[in-house]
Amino acid sequence: MAAPSGRSGRHAWAALVPAALLCLAARSAAEPGTAPSTAPSTAEFDVRPGGEVHSFSRSLGDYGCTFTYSAQGGTNEQWQMHVGVSEDNGLFSCSIWRPQGKSYLFFTQFKAEVKGAKIEYAMAYSQAAAGAQSDIPLKQEEFEITETTVSHREGKFRFELSKLTIVAKTPRDEL
Repeated sequence: MAAPSGRSGRHAWAALVPAALLCLAARSAAEPGTAPSTAPSTAEFDVRPGGEVHSFSRSLGDYGCTFTYSAQGGTNEQWQMHVGVSEDNGLFSCSIWRPQGKSYLFFTQFKAEVKGAKIEYAMAYSQAAAGAQSDIPLKQEEFEITETTVSHREGKFRFELSKLTIVAKTPRDEL
C-alpha cells in the first residue's frame, strides 16, 4: 500500500506520521539501555554535488533504509537520516532531511529504499520545516511510491528535494 488517496486519507496520515515519529524519538531517549542494533538513531551525512550517484544507508535490526541520489551545483550540504522502529515492532520509519530547511542543490535523481518492511506512507518535500518555515511537499506527479521505494519521476521531478519521510509496516508472524 502506498500513500493514502483522497483528502481525508492525506489529513489522517499528516496527523499520524509526526506523532509516530515523535513516539519513536521519545522511545530512544527513554531507553538508554536498548541494544544498539535496535535503538532508533540519527546520523549525519554529506550530500555531495558533482553529478555522481551517491548512497547513504542505516540499518536497525532487520530493517534498513538507503538514500541514493545525484545532485548538481553548490557545495556539500549536511543532511541527516533517522531510522526507528515502533514499540510494538509494527512500523519502521526512515526520515531523510536537511536540517537547515531548504537545499540549494539541484537533484537530478533520488530514491529512498526500505528493506524488511513495506511502505504504508511516504512523502517527499521541496522544503523541510526550519525556523518559521513549514514543510512544502512535492506535487504527487513529481515522485512515485512502490512497496519498498520512493523515487523521483523522470520528466516530472523539478529538481528540488529537502526531505523524505517513510513509514513502513513490518512483517508480523502469525501465531
